[in-house]
Amino acid sequence: MLINVSTLNGICEIRLNRPEVFNSFNKEMAFQLQNILDTCSSNDDIRVVVIVGEGKAFCAGQDLSEAIDPNGPELKTIVRDHYNPIILKIRNLNKPVIAAVNGVAAGAGANLALACDITIAKNSASFIQAFSKIGLIPDSGGTFFLPRIIGVQKALALMITGDKISAKEAEEMNMIYKAIDDDDFDTFISNFAYKLAIMPTKGIALTKKAVNSSFNNNLENQLNLEEELQTLAGETYDFNEGVNAFIEKRKPKFKGK
Repeated sequence: MLINVSTLNGICEIRLNRPEVFNSFNKEMAFQLQNILDTCSSNDDIRVVVIVGEGKAFCAGQDLSEAIDPNGPELKTIVRDHYNPIILKIRNLNKPVIAAVNGVAAGAGANLALACDITIAKNSASFIQAFSKIGLIPDSGGTFFLPRIIGVQKALALMITGDKISAKEAEEMNMIYKAIDDDDFDTFISNFAYKLAIMPTKGIALTKKAVNSSFNNNLENQLNLEEELQTLAGETYDFNEGVNAFIEKRKPKFKGK
């Protein structure tokens, strides 16, 4: 399998599994990830998703041997049919998605990580907007997310130069949530994912929807959306459980419903 999937305690781990080419994407792997994300969305037993790479890299982006193959897909097809659906599925997934960046994240691999809800990286990991080095533009949502995360000046500089950014630098410029010591990384990811898996999943999904919508809404529209989504959140089992647990001074037992 080009992607290994395991589920435990409500956590679905999606492990990119082409370590011999630093987990770079080809057509088959891209379609596999799309199908896996669809399954994660429809399976109520899955409460949180973790994307990580096998071996030394997180993801080196596109497998260039496929991109230059005269019998392979055109760049337009690769962007439109391979990557764009992945990014949209991650953003629209009705549960949190964690990018566990265990090594280099380059090109589309870097932007895959940035499209996730929370990005956590090993200290030894790095991020590279490698597109300019081969005369291309950032895709996979890079031109959308990166300027919004770190600002236009820094985003453009990183995109134009293709400079490598360490995980610590990425954390300092608010590109990612946290950089973690390599020895502590696996334990941190496991504990963090479990923390999210026992939280009120429906409320988290509605929060994610509100944040996604804020990119396009004005203040008035966003306030109206908050009213609508808060009403939906108030109708969930987890809201009632959270309130009752607070009144009874006990830990809530959320069901993600």
